[in-house]
Amino acid sequence: MKLVKALAASALVSLAVPAVAQEQLSIATGGTGGVYYPMGGGLAEVINNHIDGYSATAEVTGASVENMGLVATGDADLAIGLADTVAQAYSGTGRFEGQQLPMIRAVGSLYANMVQIVALESSGITSLEDLRGRRVSVGAPGSGTEVNADAILQANGITYDDIEEQRLNFNETADALANGDIDAGFWSVGAPTSSILNLATTNDIVIIQLTEEELAAAAAADPTFAITTLAGGNYNGVDEDITVLGIPNVLVASSEMSDDLAYAITRAMFENIADLQAVHPAANETTVEFTMSATPIPLHPGALRYYEEIGAEIPDDLRP
Repeated sequence: MKLVKALAASALVSLAVPAVAQEQLSIATGGTGGVYYPMGGGLAEVINNHIDGYSATAEVTGASVENMGLVATGDADLAIGLADTVAQAYSGTGRFEGQQLPMIRAVGSLYANMVQIVALESSGITSLEDLRGRRVSVGAPGSGTEVNADAILQANGITYDDIEEQRLNFNETADALANGDIDAGFWSVGAPTSSILNLATTNDIVIIQLTEEELAAAAAADPTFAITTLAGGNYNGVDEDITVLGIPNVLVASSEMSDDLAYAITRAMFENIADLQAVHPAANETTVEFTMSATPIPLHPGALRYYEEIGAEIPDDLRP
């Protein structure tokens, strides 16, 4: 009887022993009205479900510029950023003049943003030139949207002196347009995005079409821009295809991340890509081929190991 009681007590003790603690990973994304946050959440679920010993969480941030700093300081383990912002951080140029972040490394490229310049139809705004003298949201502070907006405007002879700039995140921009507090707003985001979708359900919107000359000027000023098409039908009332500027989004980690972990994340992401695609259609662009063609900085050695293992053709400039 004593033996039975002892065994029972032992069983209770063993049940009370906590599970081995999981290492927490932070994924820096953007605001909830864009694509970074759901993509980061989808990646977190992939990590949680397929990499033993790790638990990941998507964090709301100011997006690209802020995210590079978070990785550099170790306050985020992974981050999503626009290719031009990532390239500037790595080289210490543009917004990162004098504060180069040589420790950032690419895990892969996820999808291409489309720069969408939105106004209400009632505003009468139909061109980039019409933004002069208007109240314009250029994106949240520390966002890649503001980097893109500034590049497009400056390449076409428009500065912040020519507009009343507002620095609002995507949801704030949509709300301010709906309320008449601003006249136009920039989004650099995958399409469709929830904040514009919601705006277009209750308001008649226009997406400003840049001229061929304006597109070419922006692409010449920033080589990470590509000219692409926003398909008609993404948003209520926007039925025609619109030529826009596109820019890749890059998943970034620190060179301090272990090679084994970076390898495991890269492998889990691509082997379970359907999980990401179920979260947002932008992940349909998340391919090895896109990574090889669109990534602006060297790959993390752990990610590189995965790409070599599957036989990908890796450009020399992506090797650390």
